[in-house]
Amino acid sequence: MVEFELDASERMSEQEALMWNVEKDPWLNPSGGALTITDRPPDADLLRRIMRHAVSGIPRMYQRVVPGLARISTPAWIPDPEFDFDHHFRVVHLPRPGTERQMLDLAAQLYTEPLDRTRPLWRMVVIEGLASGQGATWTLIHHSIADGIGQLRMAELFQQLSRDEEPPPEVDLEGVVAQAVADHRAKEAGGDLATSLATTAAHSIGHLVRRGVGTARRAVGEVAMWPADPKRAVDRATDLTNMVGGAAHMAASSGAGVGAPLWRDRSRHRHLEYVAVPLDELKAASRAEGATINEAFLAVIADAAVRYHEERGATFETLNASFVVSTRRDGKAGGNAFTPVPVQLPAEKMPLRKRLVEQRNVIAAAREAATRTGGISSLAGVVNLLPTSVVTRTARAQAAKLDIATSNLRGYPVPVYIAGGEVLRNVTMGPLAGTPCNATALSYGNEFTVGLFIDPVAIDDPAGFRRCVADAFADLLSDGI
Repeated sequence: MVEFELDASERMSEQEALMWNVEKDPWLNPSGGALTITDRPPDADLLRRIMRHAVSGIPRMYQRVVPGLARISTPAWIPDPEFDFDHHFRVVHLPRPGTERQMLDLAAQLYTEPLDRTRPLWRMVVIEGLASGQGATWTLIHHSIADGIGQLRMAELFQQLSRDEEPPPEVDLEGVVAQAVADHRAKEAGGDLATSLATTAAHSIGHLVRRGVGTARRAVGEVAMWPADPKRAVDRATDLTNMVGGAAHMAASSGAGVGAPLWRDRSRHRHLEYVAVPLDELKAASRAEGATINEAFLAVIADAAVRYHEERGATFETLNASFVVSTRRDGKAGGNAFTPVPVQLPAEKMPLRKRLVEQRNVIAAAREAATRTGGISSLAGVVNLLPTSVVTRTARAQAAKLDIATSNLRGYPVPVYIAGGEVLRNVTMGPLAGTPCNATALSYGNEFTVGLFIDPVAIDDPAGFRRCVADAFADLLSDGI
């Protein structure tokens, strides 16, 4: 696999710190998982060896988070002296009959088990016992470690290009971690509490300066006003969490909060479905209409939402959605560089061709607005200084206005393997963070797979919505679009 530069920064970026902070409200869990299905079960012992080798070369995988000092600085990453590989890696055997539905339900259940915030922020589960003879791996990596693109690059460190690729050498992972812990402690100036606290304060103030004079000036000016003007503090939280929840445009519009009328309830329950279509056919259909794949994908999702409501006797005018724009300009594995873009898509019943045309300018305008305002990173440094309760309360309120979050990732164009099992498809589990559904697409080979991670209280017929998405794709790919 290709060698990537790793994110070695000692502190979270402002954007990563925001995702770390809002997760204190479990409803706003920002992390996503992935279910990778293979033609046969990965060799668990071999994968354990491969993963130990990979973890030894990815410090984030054995580091834990420590809070910044009094919000002056963002949280820091330090080697975990109690790192236990077996806490993060395990094998599960499905009970009989071992159906695909059981596997999808297990993946959704695993996601609802929160990561331990006092340990390194990842888990991997090998799934055996499928009646089909296939296997799977389920992975969860906290969003503060990496976004979707960053995680795909990290995955290359434990995937192979052939079924019988030579395994990596055995590694003394515990020794690597122990050395990292010793090196970190050697950096600390002194060992008593007073000296350590002084060092922490110095590092934190230095970090504040390194944020940039402009950001620091804005932060100091804003914070100074909050005691005299509490409403301003809430307004600043709203400015950012609108973007985080993908609802900036909706919050300012007269139709805010209307959206899909059948999807207004919310819960922490999760249900996983997926739809897969041939990538070459999707590309051809998109080109025929002068659209990008992402525009076609958004049209399909909007059309599916309209179909779902129409079948149940409900109509609406606007689908409050969001899509993601990558701002990544480096080749690093890990890290975060993205902006969620809110968009109000037309939700009247119409042919898909017309839907593609009508939404094109809307999507372009939303993308341009997000680029102009700077997205999350432009306000994160200020909002991270707010009380977490203010940020989470506002974020939850804005997430309630969003009907569906989407993302589209480009995967590997060639076959890859995991410990002897050839990857057949990847089913993504994008974060809901208080929304009814996350639809994240990931291409692999000639397959375009959309993971539909659903709140079954909001969308009370998940299988029905999956069928609506499949039918919309079928119409898009047919000659009668």
